[in-house]
Amino acid sequence: MARAQGARAQMALAFETTYGTPPAGGFIRMPFASTTLGAEQPLLNSELLGYGRDPLAPIKDAVTADGDVVVPLDAEAFGFWLKAAFGQPVTTGTGPWTHAFQSGSWTLPSLSIETGMPEVPRYAMYSGCVLDQLTWQMQRSGLLTATARLVAQGETVGTATLAGTPADLELKRFGHFNGAISRNGTPLGNVVSAVITYANNLDRIETIRSDGRIDGADPSIAALTGSIEVRFADDTLVSQAINGEACEMEFAYVLPSGESFTFTVHAVYLPRPRVEISGPQGVQATFDWQAARDSALGHMCTATLINDIEVY
Repeated sequence: MARAQGARAQMALAFETTYGTPPAGGFIRMPFASTTLGAEQPLLNSELLGYGRDPLAPIKDAVTADGDVVVPLDAEAFGFWLKAAFGQPVTTGTGPWTHAFQSGSWTLPSLSIETGMPEVPRYAMYSGCVLDQLTWQMQRSGLLTATARLVAQGETVGTATLAGTPADLELKRFGHFNGAISRNGTPLGNVVSAVITYANNLDRIETIRSDGRIDGADPSIAALTGSIEVRFADDTLVSQAINGEACEMEFAYVLPSGESFTFTVHAVYLPRPRVEISGPQGVQATFDWQAARDSALGHMCTATLINDIEVY
């Protein structure tokens, strides 16, 4: 009997035309490192009395479908997750193309995601997936991945794929050594690590339905937060925090072949940190920053992806 192995797992993704309805085609094979995406339906203990000490049978509660997908930051496939987070990009150029994703959209696209374990076989289709949060970390070494948190409407499990034959993308992966951070257009030195988290703060529409599923997931006030840990070398960031001023921060990755990903946060506010001297080693300070809408541009952030994909 075949046993499921993560090494043989597959994932395919496609955007939906109608929320909760998987499209007939157009699925893309997606690279991923791990996923917790799934549906669960808890049981409610019986509260009834009069039948002795042994409880009566439990009843089913509502279905909850959600989870995380850990994906690589790459030049092509990551654009689908950016579209899920921000909506349709503005695309310019004639190849390579420049895709600019901006925050602030009131409407987010929904996706259908199928995970497959062909050796069992088991194929789970998650429809009505909306991206709730996207986060990644910048550091000196290691594998560069992002975590996409999703809220789905439901799960359909079968023994055959519903995604057909997914199209393949060329994997052009960014590494930590391709990354750089700048502040107001000037490279920011002495940065040890950084974390970026964008959240749509989805509001689940939990109406009464016979199937126990949600009716949708609407975005509410977005949040863009993170942290930067720096070697304490000057008072530039501390002075900005004390003065309550905003700066523009840019987190960028560039491949030698020309593909790039730039995440620009237009108005970053820094808290005043505690600067501790914990020993003879270098002194470090951590700034847990928050972003806000830039009044001049009209949005909070812009994610720019330059690659060979013409349309997302």
